[in-house]
Amino acid sequence: MHITQLNRECLLHLFSFLDKNSRKNLAKTCHKLLEVFQDPLLWSLLNFHSPVELKKDNFLLGPALKHLSICWYSERVKVCNTEDWMKNSFQKDFCKRHENTVSDFLLDVCNRCPNLLSLTLSGCGHVTDDCILQLLKNCPNLKSLKLENCVRITDHTLQAVTLHGASLQTLHVDFCRNVTQAGLERVREKCPSVMLRAERSATMIPDSKPEKKLVLEKASRKSVQL
Repeated sequence: MHITQLNRECLLHLFSFLDKNSRKNLAKTCHKLLEVFQDPLLWSLLNFHSPVELKKDNFLLGPALKHLSICWYSERVKVCNTEDWMKNSFQKDFCKRHENTVSDFLLDVCNRCPNLLSLTLSGCGHVTDDCILQLLKNCPNLKSLKLENCVRITDHTLQAVTLHGASLQTLHVDFCRNVTQAGLERVREKCPSVMLRAERSATMIPDSKPEKKLVLEKASRKSVQL
């Protein structure tokens, strides 16, 4: 029995066990399998391991997408998560090559995937508060938002959660150093039903310009002397 003799439900089930590249390669073999590849029901879950994968034409975005994860654990994440004023010219050029990759992709998700239920972002150093705000507005069914080591995320994201996260049940902002204790307390007050986790976030040193850090260090030394 040839694979193309299977009915559509069986083919969708078989495709579901393959990764994105394997699905695309199989879809190239005949029109019937290409139609299966393009079926939105196949793409309810998407996992990406680097921003580079977002540029590959090996997946389909659509209303069927329920769960999305972009987790980048490469050594290069350290470069993107370094304060901008500390980066050398080489590091700045490196970051510019993919600065908007994840953000642009998420905006595309906002427009095409209104039924998204969960989003996990890890190591995405260029994702901004505005991007998360747009996603909360356009994906009203979002129940889980997990952000880890996303250094541009601030209390503005927490405020957006209190205003537009009506369906949110779980919120993680781990190792997001520009999130403050005051912002976390606001979420706890406004959204008591949300399971909030912020490992290390409010205890880490936030980004600031060198002159501001110098003032903080002087103030700290004075308090110690007193």
